[in-house]
Formats: sequence, structure tokens, C-alpha cells
Amino acid sequence: MLAFLKNHPFAVEAFFESSLVLTYAFPVAVLEPLLPPQLEPDVFQDQWAFIAIAIVKTKSLRPKGFPAFMGNDFVLTGYRVFVRYTNSKGKRLRGLYILKSETDRKKMQFLGNLFTHYRYTTTDITVNGEKDIISVRSVASGLDIRVDAGDADATLPQGSPFNNWKEARRFAGPLPFTFTCNEQSDEVLIIEGVRENWTPAPVSVLHSEIGFLHHPALQGGRLANAFIIRQIPYYWKKGKTDIWRR
Repeated sequence: MLAFLKNHPFAVEAFFESSLVLTYAFPVAVLEPLLPPQLEPDVFQDQWAFIAIAIVKTKSLRPKGFPAFMGNDFVLTGYRVFVRYTNSKGKRLRGLYILKSETDRKKMQFLGNLFTHYRYTTTDITVNGEKDIISVRSVASGLDIRVDAGDADATLPQGSPFNNWKEARRFAGPLPFTFTCNEQSDEVLIIEGVRENWTPAPVSVLHSEIGFLHHPALQGGRLANAFIIRQIPYYWKKGKTDIWRR
């Protein structure tokens, strides 16, 4: 019964006040060992794979169809790898594989771990904005991020593998699908996200310190892009299970 509950048994909706995403490029060989065998990294120029760190301020998160006043407001942080999956019908899907999730409230940790496999923990994260300067901080998670969301002349980070913002936007997230893989079988849980008017805007990164990326297994990373979206509705469909064909 508990296993069934964790498989996204119902659709969920929320309003995104903001979603700030910083994407880091790593050599493909660094990220491949982090993925289950059903998934492969989404590769750029045959050498780069990517981890996205998303900090999302959600409002009225609730089961889809419930009135907004029954929802809850949370800050959610996700550490996700851009991946591809070939489903049982041979169709190639592009999406994300979640390594870790964080939130600012114990309630979201409990519910998130009850209804998903996203490995939620609670942390002391705060998101503050003064004009176009947005700050994200967490002592426990080693987060200290500042971006300028009002810089019309924002340039790609130094050392980014992308040549322009058009290339970079392909790795801005979120992607249509999120995948969870069963370690004891060939089952792959697919969660589809639905959004409208999703136009990520480039931001200038003034400072970025991300404790998660100091893990010994994550060597050779570099900041590749940073985008923000604001004020959009979003929902996730009920999870669907696919059987991976080896």
C-alpha cells in the first residue's frame, strides 16, 4: 500500500510565484554513475551532461481540483539530472531524474515522501527579493545564491559550454517528464508536468555557492546557464508506470 502511495497516485497543481534554475555542466562520465540503468544522460556536444538546481516558490500546492484555499505554500529545491528514456513503445522521452529534494517545511517533507520518491528533507532555505536582485540562502544546505533578474544584457556564465542563450534554453528545465526507476525491477514511473506560457528569462549570476555540488563524486562541474520564470500555473499528472525494455 505504501509503495502505491509513493507512485504519484493523483494529479497535483500549484502556482509558481517563481522558479529559479541554475544548470551546471559536467563531463558525461561524472554523471553516468549517478543514474539507474533505465536512464541515460542528455548529452550536449558529445561531452557534457547537466545537473539543474531549481528553487521554486510554490503557492497553494494541492491535489488537482481542490480549491486553492486548501493548498499550502512551500519553497522547494530540486537537484536533477537531465536525462533521456526510451519507453516500451520505442519512443524517446526527455526529462529529469531527481537526486535530492529539499523544502522549508516539515509538512512538505512528510507529504512529499509519502506520495513521491523524491527524497525530501527539510532545510532552512529562504528566498528574498529586493527589486531584481534575488537571494537564496540556506546554512544547512550550503546554499548562497544571488542573481540579477533584471539585467537585459545578461551573458552566459564564463566557461559555459553553450554558445548562446538559445542553446542554453534547451537545458533550462523543467522538462515534460520526471522519471523514477524501481531498483528491483524494470519499472519506470513517469510523471508528466503541464504548464502554459513557460518562457524562461536569462539572469545574471552574481554569486553561487551550492553545497550539494561539493560531493566528491561531482568533480569538474561548471555553471552553464541560469533562468527564471515567474507567476505561472503548473500541474503534474498522475504517475504512469512503464516497463523498460533492456
